[in-house]
Amino acid sequence: MKHTLANYTAIAVLSVCLSACQLTQTNIDTRFTEIADQVEAMRVTDNAYAKTALDDAFLLPDLSPQSLALTYQKNRQLLSRLDTLAVENLSAENKINHTILRAQIQNDVDEYEFNSHYVPLTSEYGFHSGMSSMVGGHDFSSKSGFELYLRRLAQIPRYFSQNIEWMKEGMKVGLTQPQAVLKGYEESIAVFIVQDVTTSEFYTPFLVNSANLEETEFAQLQTQAQRVLTRQVIPAYQDYFDFFVNDYKPAARQEIGISSTEHGKAFYINRARHYTTTSMTPREIHQLGLQEVARIRREMQEIIDDIGFEGTFAEFVEFLRTDPQFYATSPEQLLKEAAYIAKKMDAQLPKLFHTLPRRPYGVAPVPASIAPKYTTGRYSGATKDDEAGFYWVNTYALDKRPLYVLEALTLHEAVPGHHLQIALNAELEYLPGYRRNTYISAFGEGWGLYSEYLGLEAGFYKDPYSNFGRLTYEMWRAARLVVDTGMHMFGWSRERAMNFMKDNSALSLHNIKTETDRYISWPGQALSYKIGELTIKRLRNEAEVALGEKFDIREFHHQILRHGSVPLFVLEEQIDLYIQAQLANQ
Repeated sequence: MKHTLANYTAIAVLSVCLSACQLTQTNIDTRFTEIADQVEAMRVTDNAYAKTALDDAFLLPDLSPQSLALTYQKNRQLLSRLDTLAVENLSAENKINHTILRAQIQNDVDEYEFNSHYVPLTSEYGFHSGMSSMVGGHDFSSKSGFELYLRRLAQIPRYFSQNIEWMKEGMKVGLTQPQAVLKGYEESIAVFIVQDVTTSEFYTPFLVNSANLEETEFAQLQTQAQRVLTRQVIPAYQDYFDFFVNDYKPAARQEIGISSTEHGKAFYINRARHYTTTSMTPREIHQLGLQEVARIRREMQEIIDDIGFEGTFAEFVEFLRTDPQFYATSPEQLLKEAAYIAKKMDAQLPKLFHTLPRRPYGVAPVPASIAPKYTTGRYSGATKDDEAGFYWVNTYALDKRPLYVLEALTLHEAVPGHHLQIALNAELEYLPGYRRNTYISAFGEGWGLYSEYLGLEAGFYKDPYSNFGRLTYEMWRAARLVVDTGMHMFGWSRERAMNFMKDNSALSLHNIKTETDRYISWPGQALSYKIGELTIKRLRNEAEVALGEKFDIREFHHQILRHGSVPLFVLEEQIDLYIQAQLANQ
């Protein structure tokens, strides 16, 4: 090539441009990282549960109007700063970081603007029951650990009072939980009100001298604990109980749909977008649910026909709901069966994954204090490095916990579902904290439902009743798209929603009731499962078609999980890049 002055000039200009572009990208990545670091620092500072100074005024969250307003203003400012960045110039990883961090802050802003703090309870959870986590969240290996716990307990009256004040604000404008989901809810408060404080759940750490203190020194701590519980904690629960029974519950709204409240329709649309990470409208979600329900119903009927059952769909479901063969006779039997299924799946994991988490998991019953109104099972992640995760199985009302759904439940909550995904997420050390510790419902719950489907490939559901149970669980998630949108946006009654699930699945009637109340009290969250699962299945199908014989299920699962919990549109982008890279290598 002949070099001329023009050539050298062009090369020089190009070199300057490339250097400038690299500098610009470096500067933008640096600016983003600075903002992200500030967000994480603010979260650490504001996290009352992470504080250890005994004289700190807020060892439990400060819910005062001034504190919440200040946090809101800080979040608005952070959003403005994030939005000034030229996102297209960020590195590939920082583009994902920016998307996730911005969504987290935007959700905090949205919840404040929609006054979510007016309603600090759902049908199965509340700030009062959340206090139980303090017992397991403290280190009792030293005297200071006990003292910090006692100081935190002493702040329960202030924390409860602040929550009650916000609930009163909600009562003024009609933003409460519906009366329909509050029946018996006071029992979850009453369980903490005990005559003998040494039987209180909060006194449990003082039953064992885990710090190996002198006997007299430990006895002094026990006396302090009894005093705090007697004078502060139990009275705070009693005050909340009285307020709930005498004031809140009678004033609760009659309508079940959130759209009946001021700005309720806008709030539901916001929640649908947040929980699905899509731009789907409630109507589109509703129609998708109806389509899925029809498809799954056909597959369920095929099983009934293959079994040779002579009767209608409703009669077959009634047989499943009432025949003793499908139910455990003791909590221990149910737990052992769940543990056996989980262990069987452990042995199949190497066939489906080439990266497994280090953290183990256990199987345990749902705590008795919340079991009556709690869902059938759930995963409870570890809070400390020396703890395992736990697959909780609800052993309350055994005649409402059919064994034919236990395989699907176990694969969803334990492995390859929530435990595997969440534990792997926590081990992605290259990710910033706000991604390692995040849980995006559409991704996590979509993965959980997809994990139920993986049981087919791992040799589960050999029994036709268990396979019907798998379809019942898939139907359950499809029906959620219909009833959640139906109740909150399209005027469905609670009874219509329960009948829809009763008529299309073999879920126990108790489970249908508790689940319906959960959807009513937690608008939009139930939409995430099926939409997430359908997305993962679609991406897998695209990869299988594009890669043909080169498709590797273990590598595909690695690609799904390698970035941690991400919005569905980010997952779609990453799998598309993976497919293109594989095709290029071929």
